[in-house]
Amino acid sequence: MKTYHDIATDGGSGVAEQVAVQEESLRDRLSQVDHIVAVMSGKGGVGKSMTTVLLATALAQKGLAVGIVDADINGASMVKMTGVERSVETGVDGILPMKTAAGVEVMSIDLFLDEGSAVRWNTVTEKSTFTWRGMVEVAAIREMLADTAWSSLDVLFIDLPPGTDKLPNLLDLVPSLSASIVVSIPSEVSSYVVRKSVSIAREAFGERPILLVENMTHFVCPTCDDVHELFASTSGRRPSEVLDLECIGSLPFDPVLSKTIDHGQTFDTTASDSPTASAIRQMAEALQSHLYATALS
Repeated sequence: MKTYHDIATDGGSGVAEQVAVQEESLRDRLSQVDHIVAVMSGKGGVGKSMTTVLLATALAQKGLAVGIVDADINGASMVKMTGVERSVETGVDGILPMKTAAGVEVMSIDLFLDEGSAVRWNTVTEKSTFTWRGMVEVAAIREMLADTAWSSLDVLFIDLPPGTDKLPNLLDLVPSLSASIVVSIPSEVSSYVVRKSVSIAREAFGERPILLVENMTHFVCPTCDDVHELFASTSGRRPSEVLDLECIGSLPFDPVLSKTIDHGQTFDTTASDSPTASAIRQMAEALQSHLYATALS
């Protein structure tokens, strides 16, 4: 079977020219973004999208201009989690992102769908979709990045779906990624699965920072302030040790935070009396320090 590398031309379809134009548009659009950060995990259900929202909110509440791209085409959740209006508006320069109460710009495939609707892939037979679905998903992410009229942003987060191939695919689109954040929980099974994505990410990412956020590490009793670990590791090793990554934050399990995210409300990361808010602030400050160091190097 021939690959596209073996084909001298596109048979007059003009697809190559269309992709080249879109890639140029993508470069122009992202030239106004200082830092692009991928948020990833090989494991679903570990709080990756929630972490993306919290980091973006914390940086926005510090005064930075921040955006989020929901790159999970089949499991998009950013519209629900951020509470942005489910609508699409077009300006002179492209599609306008929706804004959260904290001012975070959001673009998601979910903005184009009715609430609760799924992305449906048009094909002659369902059996053939696997052969081209990955390519179509990448094309959809390219369009969301290139066609959105982003403001001049300090940081743009790209929330990736689970899977070991997602970061390399994104790097093909956005070689200028500044950093990647891996999200895991203190479960040995989670670390086992996430480790596979980290291994591939290291090969693709070079010397750029790959940072870890540990989610649901503990629970702080609201009445006595005692700290209780939620996962008991039989090996005694934390995910940061297993994955050999720098941990920039450990998020507690917080029912208030969970309820806030479920209702699409903005969590106040500036609250001085909240252990969760304090953990989020420290996480955002650590990320910002890494991005600043990357800009200097």
